[in-house]
Amino acid sequence: MTQPWEERAKAKRNAILAAIPEEWRIENPPVNQQVDVTGKYVQQFLNEREIEITETAAEGIVGRIAEGSWKSENVARAFCHRAALAHQLLHCLHEVFFDAAIADAKALDEYYAKHKKTIGPLHGLPVSLKDQFHVRDVETTMGYVGWIGTFEGKTGTEKEKVFESEMVRELRECGAVLYCKTSVPHTLMSGETVNNIVGYTLNPKNRHLTAGGSSGGEGALIGIRASPVGFGTDIGGSIRIPAAFNGLYGIRPSSGRLPYSGMANSMDGQNSILSVVGPLATSAGSLKLVIKALLDKKPWLHDPMVHEIPWREEQEQGVREGKLCFGVLRSDGIVNPMPPIRRAVDMVVKALLDQGHEVIDWTPPSHQPLINASMQTWTFDAGIDVKRAFALSGEPMAPQIDFYSSIDKEMTASEIAVVNVNLRTLKKEYLDYWVSTEKKTGIGRMVDAVISPLAPFPAARRERYKYYGYSTWVNALDLTSVVVPVTEVDKGVDKVVEKYEAIDENDREIQNDYDPEIYDGAHVSLQLVGRRLQEEKMIAIAELVGKVVGK
Repeated sequence: MTQPWEERAKAKRNAILAAIPEEWRIENPPVNQQVDVTGKYVQQFLNEREIEITETAAEGIVGRIAEGSWKSENVARAFCHRAALAHQLLHCLHEVFFDAAIADAKALDEYYAKHKKTIGPLHGLPVSLKDQFHVRDVETTMGYVGWIGTFEGKTGTEKEKVFESEMVRELRECGAVLYCKTSVPHTLMSGETVNNIVGYTLNPKNRHLTAGGSSGGEGALIGIRASPVGFGTDIGGSIRIPAAFNGLYGIRPSSGRLPYSGMANSMDGQNSILSVVGPLATSAGSLKLVIKALLDKKPWLHDPMVHEIPWREEQEQGVREGKLCFGVLRSDGIVNPMPPIRRAVDMVVKALLDQGHEVIDWTPPSHQPLINASMQTWTFDAGIDVKRAFALSGEPMAPQIDFYSSIDKEMTASEIAVVNVNLRTLKKEYLDYWVSTEKKTGIGRMVDAVISPLAPFPAARRERYKYYGYSTWVNALDLTSVVVPVTEVDKGVDKVVEKYEAIDENDREIQNDYDPEIYDGAHVSLQLVGRRLQEEKMIAIAELVGKVVGK
C-alpha cells in the first residue's frame, strides 16, 4: 500500500530536524511574541566568534581565510550552527549536510597548511543553494512530496546519489563549502515559499510577512545571516523578490551568462522566457566575488547555453569614472507602489542627484503586454508538468499556485510561435525606447540604469501576493537587474494614503493590504535595471547606489 503523502512529508520534515545537532536545538517562539528574529535575537544562541564570522560579508570571509587568520572549519561550523537556528525559526531548509561540509572544510584547511595557499577564489566560503541544485549524496525534492526518495520523481535510479549540477562542480573547484539546500514553493511559481514538506517560509525581519519566492529559503537564510551568499533562480522575480524582501543584494543576470546545466526545474523545455541562476548576498561585492569566480572557470566550455563572456573590468571602470544617468519608474500605471516603496524611490533619486548624477522620468511602452506574454509562457503546457509531480503523491497544491488546477488547454506549436513573435516585437520596441533616451539626457548617452520598484509592497502578506508586474517585465525582456536594500518601513512616516484614488479594483485591493503596524520595520528595497548582459556594470551601479543611501 502506498504511504499517504502526509506521512512521507512528516518523515522528511523530521529527518531535516534530526540532522540538526541536539545542542543547537531551540524553542521557536510564537510570531506575535517575537516578530523580528534577526540581530540580537538570533545572536543570543551564538558565541562571539560565531557572530563575528557569520556577520562578515563573503569577500571578508575569503580574505581572512586566505591570509590564514581564520580556519575554513571554524567558518563552516559557525554558519552550520546559524543555519540550524534559522530553520527552526523560519522553516527555510530542505536539506542539511553539515557533516559533509565540515569534512570538506577540514580538507581545505589541510591543503592550506601544506601548500600555504588557497585552492581557489572561494576557498572556505560557505555557499547555500536553492533546492533546484543537484548535490551528490543529497536529495532534491524541490518541495514536492512525490520527489522524496527519487531523482526528480523517477525511481529505480542511482543517479541522485552521484549527480551534480554544473555550477555545483564549479563552486567546488573554486573552493566553496556547500552545506545546505533551501526551501522553495512547490512548482517554483510563487513569490511566497510554501510546500507540504516544511510549510511556510517566514521573513526573519518581520515574521508576519513572506520571505519571498521562489528562492525564499535563500532569502530567509541569508537575511538572518546564516549564509554569506547563496544561489537562486529567477524566471519571474525569484531571485530579486527574496533579495528585496530580506534586505539583500541579488542579481538576475541575463540568460546565458551563468551555467544552468543539470538543474532540476518545472516546465523544463519552455524556452520562450528562460529561468536564470544568480546569487543573493549581503553586499554587492559578494555578488561580484562569486560571479567572477564562476566565469573564471570558463563555464561556456561545459554548458552550451552559456555565452563566452569573461568578467569585464572595463564595465565597472566606466561606472566609477563619470556621471551616470538614471531613469526612474515611479509606477507602471497598472498597480501603484505602497507608501514605503514610494519613499524609497524618492530617497534614491535625491541621493543620486546630490552626488551629481542625472535622473529622468522613465516612460516606456506599456508593461502590460510584457506581463501578459509572461503569463502565457508559464501555462504553455496547461500545467501538465506540475500536475504530474503532484500526482506522484496525491498531495494538494498550495493556494498560492492553485491557478494551475483551472487550466486545461495546452497551447499548440502555432500558438506558442505567436507568443514568441510577440515577445520579439516587444523587445524591439523597448530597446528602441531605451536607445531614444540618448536625446533626453544631459550626458550625451542613453540611460545607464532604471530605478524601479521590484514589487508594489516591501514584502507580501501571506496569500496576498497578487501582482508580479514589477518583476516580470525584466524577465520578458531578458534584462540584467540588481536589487539594492534602501531603508525600512517606519509606521510613523509611511502613513496610509487618505482618500486614495485607485487605478482599478486590483490596485485598490493591494493598497488596502498596507497596514503600517504590520509592516513596521520591514525591509524596503528597489531594483536597478540595466540592458541585456550588463552584469558587471549593474553590480558596480548597485554598489554605488548602496553607498549613497547608506546600505
